[in-house]
Amino acid sequence: MTAATPISPIPVAPAGLTRRAKRFVEVEGIRVRQQGIWRHRDAWIERGIPAAEIDRAVAFQDRWGGLALPPAPFYESGPRILGASVPEGSAVEGWWIPAGNGRVSMAYGFMVGPGGEFGIHGPRWVPLHASTDGWVESLALASHASRWAKAITRITGKAVDCLNLDGYEQVPEVQGLTDAWWRGTDSLIALYRGEAIGLDAPQCLEAHVYGGLDEWGLHGG
Repeated sequence: MTAATPISPIPVAPAGLTRRAKRFVEVEGIRVRQQGIWRHRDAWIERGIPAAEIDRAVAFQDRWGGLALPPAPFYESGPRILGASVPEGSAVEGWWIPAGNGRVSMAYGFMVGPGGEFGIHGPRWVPLHASTDGWVESLALASHASRWAKAITRITGKAVDCLNLDGYEQVPEVQGLTDAWWRGTDSLIALYRGEAIGLDAPQCLEAHVYGGLDEWGLHGG
């Protein structure tokens, strides 16, 4: 039997990310071997899963499969390793692709939605970012901001709705939907609303304010 070709643990960032996210993936990420899901294609089609949805799962696996990133600052640290598995859903509801197992037992899973959104699916579907690229950009920005901020303030619950975002602009590369990042003159604010909406739990609203940032701290590439 021929030995499996060794895989380098150093990932190569997919095209299209910012320089900041590219550095984050290649410096802080690890690539681990995963089985190709294309071999399940015939069995999944026999189960009634559309070929187009299988193709989406394969495309996700080709781009992100096997990538382990540092813990996220919210959502119970995010997926342990990004990787697709059998699509879930129906022609009526739409189809979701599991995006990787959580690090702990959770009330929701991480999914790629019918339109390519990255989000959480539990009692209800909540798209967090318009794509998985946006999720990774958000992780990269959190890592960068936490390294350069002079102060980090965590705000929870109803107090999040009292944040004054006048003078801030939304950070476009994170492709925020339910969640978003905002950039001011010397600070960044990350808003995490997914759990509050998905679990109908307003107390889960959370914002992280990264203060005292200079121009490099605000952008970082």
